[in-house]
Amino acid sequence: MDHNTIEQGKTMAIISYVTLIGTLAAYFMNRNQKNEFATFHIGQALRAWITGIIVSFIAALLIMFTGISALSYLQYAGLILAIIGAINAMNGKVEKIPLVGNIG
Repeated sequence: MDHNTIEQGKTMAIISYVTLIGTLAAYFMNRNQKNEFATFHIGQALRAWITGIIVSFIAALLIMFTGISALSYLQYAGLILAIIGAINAMNGKVEKIPLVGNIG
C-alpha cells in the first residue's frame, strides 16, 4: 500500500472507529472510492465493535449470575480495541487489532 492511498483513506479509517455508526458512515463513504487503507480499518473497526457488544452481553450475564461486579470492566473491551485501531489508523499503520483482528 503506497503513502498516497494511506493519506487519502486516513480520515475514513479514523471515522470508522468512532462508534458503530461511524463504522457504517465510513463504509458508505468508502463504497465508491474503494480505498484499500480505509477498507482494512473499517473491517477492523467492525470487529472491535462486534466484540465489544458480545463481551458486554457475556459480562452482564456473568455479573448477574455470579455477582462479581469487577467483571463490569469487561464492558470496555470494544472501546479499548477501537482506540488501539484508531491509533494505528492515525499513524498510517496497517496492523490488525489484538485478539480479534484475524477473525472473518
